[in-house]
Amino acid sequence: MERDDLFSSVPVTQEPLASRMRPRSLDEYIGQDHILGKGRLLRRAIQMDQLSSVIFYGPPGTGKTTLARVIANTTKSHFSSLNAVLSGVKELRDEIAEAKDRRDHWGMRTILFVDEVHRWNKSQQDALLPWVENGTFILIGATTENPYFEVNKALVSRSRVFQLKKLTDENLKAIALQAIADKERGYGKYRVEFESGALEHLVDVAGGDARSLLNALELAVETTPEHFPPEEGSLIYITKETAEESIQQKAVLYDKEGDYHFDVISAFIKSLRGSDPDASLYWLAKMVAAGEDPRFIFRRMMISACEDVGLADPNAIVVVEADAAAFDRIGLPEGRFHLAHAALYLATCPKSNSTLGFFDALSDVEKEKEGEVPNHLKDANRDGKGFGHGEGYLYPHSYKDHWVAQQYLPSALQGKVYYKPSGMGYEGKIQEEVQEKREAQLEAVVEDLYQENLTFSPGDRVRDKWLERAMGNRADMLLNMVRTLSGRIDMPRHGNVLVLNASHGLMLYQLMKKNPEGGSYAQVTSREQKEIIDHFSENLDQLTRPMVYVSDTFSIFDRLEEGLSFSVIGGRNILSRLSQDGLILQRIKQRLDEDGSICLMEAIPSLSSRLSFFASPEMRAKLEKAEEEIYSSSNPLVSWGKKELEETVRNVFPTVEIEYREVLEDRLLTPDLLLSWWSNTYSKYGIEKDEFLAAITPGTLKWKNTIALISTKGKGERTRGNGLSSVHQKVKGS
Repeated sequence: MERDDLFSSVPVTQEPLASRMRPRSLDEYIGQDHILGKGRLLRRAIQMDQLSSVIFYGPPGTGKTTLARVIANTTKSHFSSLNAVLSGVKELRDEIAEAKDRRDHWGMRTILFVDEVHRWNKSQQDALLPWVENGTFILIGATTENPYFEVNKALVSRSRVFQLKKLTDENLKAIALQAIADKERGYGKYRVEFESGALEHLVDVAGGDARSLLNALELAVETTPEHFPPEEGSLIYITKETAEESIQQKAVLYDKEGDYHFDVISAFIKSLRGSDPDASLYWLAKMVAAGEDPRFIFRRMMISACEDVGLADPNAIVVVEADAAAFDRIGLPEGRFHLAHAALYLATCPKSNSTLGFFDALSDVEKEKEGEVPNHLKDANRDGKGFGHGEGYLYPHSYKDHWVAQQYLPSALQGKVYYKPSGMGYEGKIQEEVQEKREAQLEAVVEDLYQENLTFSPGDRVRDKWLERAMGNRADMLLNMVRTLSGRIDMPRHGNVLVLNASHGLMLYQLMKKNPEGGSYAQVTSREQKEIIDHFSENLDQLTRPMVYVSDTFSIFDRLEEGLSFSVIGGRNILSRLSQDGLILQRIKQRLDEDGSICLMEAIPSLSSRLSFFASPEMRAKLEKAEEEIYSSSNPLVSWGKKELEETVRNVFPTVEIEYREVLEDRLLTPDLLLSWWSNTYSKYGIEKDEFLAAITPGTLKWKNTIALISTKGKGERTRGNGLSSVHQKVKGS
């Protein structure tokens, strides 16, 4: 059978350098640490030989085919390869027959690598789908085009997509030095030296493409001596001039039908949105120089004028429309002034995305299809007499300032806010007025609830909303605080996460939403907690499930793989014994990535409610005296407050944000719990059991908790805002 076999046996000396130097193992592979670094999902899958169908997507020369070759050298499965340019359905059918035979007779899996998979048309890709679905093949597809556009959705949905990025200059330099040092496949037999700046020129012009770099290096090395190969040990000196001749500057990359087209227009719009006129002009110039249709650019700016500027400057759409009309009359080249004029206006005017409130309203319309029109807003011309439609409507023009408070939203949605005016530009002027009118509208809600002449009660949903608010519980309180913390951190999708004292996984699950391509790890204190997290993780792919360790918080770091680092380390109440647990912060710091973050949630018992707050007047003074000794003692669980916490944390992470929140929860005090508190604590301070139990009435109490939300960036060296150490103290009641 004729097919393109990427891994066929060819004498090493006859292969190009780029082919000879393909890595044979993960240890030789350079770059793409975001998917192949220690602890990363793909690295674990390759090492464990548990690869599922994947698609590698990235620019040329980033190592897609090389990565497939590493997998071929690692897996125990049979490895086959096809090139979509040279192969079709016939070759695929042959591979299918052989794969079925291997599976049926020897129980062997088959991994099929399809290079440039996007080159297959829909019918060819459809021919592959059922065999991927039933497990005959594990697919590895490689493509330079966005698979979400160029590969069948059904095929993409059954595969995990990994995006490979252009290699960094450091990666390219390491690849070049690797080729120079390798005696078997590279130029290690000779002394290859570079004039100052020569190697750097090759790296710079290669533009993240390893193949381009190695091709240029090969040309430079093998054309420098008069005859190649020279004797072993000979000096090959590469001048900067030779380097420049070996690699030419690439043309500007811009394909109006490809991914880069969408990337550049995206960068342009985001620069406008970010109020950066310099970047806006740069991306605009890149599009114009590449021949982009100016009308397409104007259309996108018209969208931005309403989406990103909105009512912060209502004139934005007027200016862009005027420039577009002028361009149609003038054309190029002078029309470039109008493109630039519109772009600069959008980049420098105030911003507001309040028009996005429409889509919130649209979502509620889809959910509340039966939402009733308020009676007084209904058409009185048809049903006013029989049903009272329109009765009670207040005509705004009859009132002062042409406005009167009345209900306009359906009862079930009354109080819902869609339009959120910013404080920018024109909206800043109307923001207070809009808010005042909203408050007045809410006063008019109840008037419409039962006015229609039908046996209908539209107020049920309103009562349900009040019940929902009243039914808040401790889990909601904790979830809101965890969401607040996780919302403060920026985390790459491929980052690793560690949650200490993860309990039943509340913080872990929130952070796992941010790292679908990374590794997630959790430390719990009991087998029961581990079983609960494992149970809720059963539906996840095996490779994405969190690794859960039963351990104390301090020793978990000794059980983790050496060299494994984390983008985020979080935890709840890991500093309960502050004087002793402060050492944990040092271990956290050692395991953080350079740009990593911490997010900790710590309860402060000394600032929370005490039993004396709820005691009878006769016993309150006696309990308060006992509690003074309890909270000023050497007990590490309770003998610390804000000052001690801040000193301990900032000693390790100098730039830190700490927000204090006071929250109320419904705490049930049972007779058994009260008896336990007396026997373990209060009995030691001369308080009799009977008088203690008589002083506190069992039941549900409003218990105040003081919680510290701690967050920081990268080993304490980075923080948000102005970069100065700061401690925020925000007190919120509930």
